[in-house]
Amino acid sequence: MLADMIGFGGDRPWSSIATTLAPLLDHPDAEGEVTPAQCAAMLPRLEAIRDQPRPDGCNTHVHRRRVEDVSELLRVLRVCVNKNVELIFG
Repeated sequence: MLADMIGFGGDRPWSSIATTLAPLLDHPDAEGEVTPAQCAAMLPRLEAIRDQPRPDGCNTHVHRRRVEDVSELLRVLRVCVNKNVELIFG
């Protein structure tokens, strides 16, 4: 989902990509954690992804759902930053 929104083609491993989103992109979905500092670092990039202009005809249900998912992730990251707690996957 997120990879589709940032335009990653999958030709390289995530570990070779320099991005503040690395904590979300290069870990197993069912385990791990993201520090409050990492959460804070990801917020501007995720907001930019969510808010980027969409080409005409890109107002599909799937696309709208992806934007909603990123918006929800932003809310969770803000809570982690504000409460100074880790985001835990599990």
